[in-house]
Amino acid sequence: MTKKVKIIECPRDAMQGIKSHFIPTEAKAKYINSLLRVGFDTIDFGSFVSPKAIPQMRDTADVLKGLDLSNTNSKLLAIVANKRGANDASVFEEIDYLGFPFSISENFQMRNTGKTIAESVITLDQILDIADKNNKEVVAYLSMGFGNPYGDKWNVDIVADWTEKLSKMGVKILSLSDTIGVADGKTIKYLFENLIPLYPKIEFGAHLHTTPNTWREKVDAAFTGGCTRFDGAIKGFGGCPMAKDELTGNMPTEKLLSYFTEKKVDTNIKPMAFESAYNKALDVF
Repeated sequence: MTKKVKIIECPRDAMQGIKSHFIPTEAKAKYINSLLRVGFDTIDFGSFVSPKAIPQMRDTADVLKGLDLSNTNSKLLAIVANKRGANDASVFEEIDYLGFPFSISENFQMRNTGKTIAESVITLDQILDIADKNNKEVVAYLSMGFGNPYGDKWNVDIVADWTEKLSKMGVKILSLSDTIGVADGKTIKYLFENLIPLYPKIEFGAHLHTTPNTWREKVDAAFTGGCTRFDGAIKGFGGCPMAKDELTGNMPTEKLLSYFTEKKVDTNIKPMAFESAYNKALDVF
């Protein structure tokens, strides 16, 4: 079993659902700067999407200007939902990854991006092309990767079929997403331990949403299934606004770190810098 994992911190996911107030650009930049000192592999810092759809992220380009990248090895990821967003994000050399949410649920894809799955395949193809021309990599998020509450047909073979299709399109990083927290340990482990050996050229990730009492089962299932890339958000802030259970949020980064510390797995995280960023999160949220 591996002794090293990548932790991806997702302040964008934590912030985007806050509708009660707009977090000032300077506060966002200060918080993300504190995260850049921690040692995370990647920071999912913002998104280039419609400001009408996600008002909280309308200042992503300005936040980027306020980031100090002089003393960090962390890479930056921005979410995009269409060709225009990919072009906007690709202007910035500082951005390493374009993240695209691709749902295998027709209902959820329509809710999330206003496109059918067939239309989303075309969009992803365009984003892959833009990324290739601009020296970026695409991280595809397979949302509804572990189950579907919307009545669309779901089983592990559908996940496998879409993994095959995305692999053929050229996706090299695929994050299976437990979009509204319905996954159980058995399904998580089964998918990772079966897909990872079949696609050695794909880096598989786990974007898990969870309740306070199910996080450990999910992390353990993904890790023992062979996953070495984990998304988290400090304190579990954020998560899918469509989750019916208000306790369902992002995977708390501090829980991930406690699990991997216990397992003696290297996360590259600096504990003092993490504590500082953790305290700053309490101010921001």
